[in-house]
Amino acid sequence: MAHIHLGEGSFPLWALALWTALGVVLVGFVVDRVRRGGIETRQIALAGIGGAASFAVFQLNVPVWGGVHMNLTALVGILAGPLLGTLIALVVNVFSAALGHGAVGLLGANTLVNASEAIVAYYAFRALLRLDWDAFPASASAATLGLFVGSVLMGAIIVVSGVNGSALPRADLTVAVAGLVGLNLGVAVVEGVLTGFVVQFLASVRPDLVGLGSRRESEESAGVTA
Repeated sequence: MAHIHLGEGSFPLWALALWTALGVVLVGFVVDRVRRGGIETRQIALAGIGGAASFAVFQLNVPVWGGVHMNLTALVGILAGPLLGTLIALVVNVFSAALGHGAVGLLGANTLVNASEAIVAYYAFRALLRLDWDAFPASASAATLGLFVGSVLMGAIIVVSGVNGSALPRADLTVAVAGLVGLNLGVAVVEGVLTGFVVQFLASVRPDLVGLGSRRESEESAGVTA
């Protein structure tokens, strides 16, 4: 959901180098983990479907305060996991930048932002499931939290980097970015609820896809025993 909609040359060179380097480190770590641990077949299928859906939704931009939109990164993280979720964030950003949706030079920064949404959503969802939360509140809350983290990270990157050609002092830029972050948080709630409905539906028909297979089996066993 969060995305830095700025053109080429908006960030100073040192900032581009910093966010690009951090993005490369993150993607390199993820690729190494995937190569060492492998991935399940079902995750590959979910990653393909999730990536396509994320890219399609990503292009539906509402031209408000620089542009807001949904991108389903939290849902992708919950279904495909943090590793594939990070790679999907990279792929979606590459193709989006190729279509003019954000600068190519900001791929590192935007990948960091969207990967953080997928990663936080995944681990929050798993933590809530361990606390015996149902699928809908767990996924909706986890998605909203992940999108919140992504929005705050997006704002922090812009404030830390500064914007070339902007006459705003850093304090005024912080206020302006805070407004954008607040707007994104409103969209985060909407996307969180949507994510909750999708995960709840999947949990009812294919609980194994969202990691609820063992819980369903234990509940059925308990029912038979009783």
